[in-house]
Amino acid sequence: MKWFKNIYILILIIFGVWMIFFDTNSLLNHNDVNQEKNKLEDEKEYYKKEIIKDKQAIKRLTSEDGLETFAREKYYMKKENEDIYIIEYADSLKTNNNE
Repeated sequence: MKWFKNIYILILIIFGVWMIFFDTNSLLNHNDVNQEKNKLEDEKEYYKKEIIKDKQAIKRLTSEDGLETFAREKYYMKKENEDIYIIEYADSLKTNNNE
C-alpha cells in the first residue's frame, strides 16, 4: 500500500491504463487492426490463387481443342451428325430437399 502513496507510480499506472484502453492508438485498437490485416492477407492469397486458376483456364481456352471441349461441356454444342446424351446422377439433380 505504500507504493500507492508514491505519486510517480500512481501516475504511471493511470498512464498505462489510459494507453491500453482509452487512447486512440490503444492496445485494443491495435488488436482489431491486426485481425483486419490478417483477414486481408488471407483474401490476398485467395485471390492470387484464383488469378492463377483463371490464367490456366484462359490458356486452355486459347487452344482449339480446349475451346471445343468447353463449348461441348458448358453449352452442349455438337458437331453435325452427332448426338449428345446428358447423364445426370441422382445427387446432382435439384429437388425440394437439396436446393
